[in-house]
Parts: sequence; structure tokens; C-alpha cells
Amino acid sequence: MKQVNFLLIFSFGLAMVMFTLENTAATTVHVLPGLSATLPLAALLLVVGGIGATAAWVFAVWSGVVRQVETLQSAREMEAQQVRIRELENDLQRYRATVDAQLGLLPAAGESSAATLEAG
Repeated sequence: MKQVNFLLIFSFGLAMVMFTLENTAATTVHVLPGLSATLPLAALLLVVGGIGATAAWVFAVWSGVVRQVETLQSAREMEAQQVRIRELENDLQRYRATVDAQLGLLPAAGESSAATLEAG
């Protein structure tokens, strides 16, 4: 993979050098009314490419910041959910203990039928 990357970078660099040598004609760029600049076409394209690369880098950094913020928010939400799950598990254990205690107070089904048979 490193060889492919080197080949791509080398080819791009060679193409840039060839383009620069072939396109030395001056080009006038009108930025705003009354504001213009004259540069060789290759220099102009390098400047515009640099501006585009900088804009892409700023966008990538901004996307990374947004992704980091979203990750932190989801981590907080996950932590809150874990706390809520623990609370619900504790409540469930208390309810089970209460139900078990109440079931212990009820007369057994066998005892009640035996008492009915003796009375009858």
C-alpha cells in the first residue's frame, strides 16, 4: 500500500510540475468590482488549490469536533441509562422481597383444604 501511495503522490507532483511549466501565461482574476490580480495560471491554480485544501481541512476538523461532542453526549446518556437500570434492578429486588414476605404470610393451600375437610 505504501508503494501505491508513493506512486500516486509522485505522479501528482510530476503532473503539477509539468502543468506549471506549460502554463506560465498571465491570467487576470477579477475578485470584486475594482479589485483584480494578474498571476500566472499555474500560480493561480496553486493558490486556489491551497484555499480549497485549507477549507477541506477546516471542515474535517469541524466534523471531528462535532463527532466528539456527539460521542460525549451519547456517553452521558449511556451512563444515565446505566444508573436508571441499577435503580430499577434495586426496585425489582425490593418488590420481590416484599412479595416473598407476603407470600410467607398467606396460609398454605394444603393447610386450608385440610382445615376445610376437618370442619366438614
